[in-house]
Amino acid sequence: MTTDKANLAELAAQTAEIYERNAAKFVSQRPKALVEAPWLDRFLKLLPPNPAILDLGCGAGQPIGAYLLAQGAQVTGLDVSPSMIAMAQQNLIQGVWHVADMRAMDIPEKFDGIIGWNSFFHLTKTEQRALLPQLAAHLKPKGALLLTVGPDEGEVVGQVGDDPIYHASLSPDEYRDRLAACGMSVVDFVSEDPDCYDMTLLLAQK
Repeated sequence: MTTDKANLAELAAQTAEIYERNAAKFVSQRPKALVEAPWLDRFLKLLPPNPAILDLGCGAGQPIGAYLLAQGAQVTGLDVSPSMIAMAQQNLIQGVWHVADMRAMDIPEKFDGIIGWNSFFHLTKTEQRALLPQLAAHLKPKGALLLTVGPDEGEVVGQVGDDPIYHASLSPDEYRDRLAACGMSVVDFVSEDPDCYDMTLLLAQK
């Protein structure tokens, strides 16, 4: 597909239906080896024992939700895909799982930590700018935020199952500035981490 702005905007609007359509294939193809563990451990070290964690775009809860639960966390997961949440509810009864869109969170609780792993970067740049203050507001004092983002500002097209899917990122400096405006500081930002599937990771603390 071409990647002009109109097509990118159209693709960005289809993220929920793409994940729902590909839910079973996505779960079967999702790597189970927890390469993410070192980052999850760094995130957890910033939190108190048995932390309350909000997992945005939790999918079926494997392997990240399961790992957090095994470390003693109380996990609340949100995902736009009903099929994903049904699998999480069946497989990880210790967690609390909701069908919901992170852009329209209606959760009164505050959390020790919020994670948006391979989910936050499906929002447009405008949506990310709007959501960051909401995430900060849902964190308790000294709460931590772990996101996968992009190495630079831009929009790219990836793949989920049989479909192309939208990704976007702000620049590292803009993430720092916007988080600082919310009372948060960046603990670490690693661009295309070779030890974690070349993902770009942002870890911040309130």
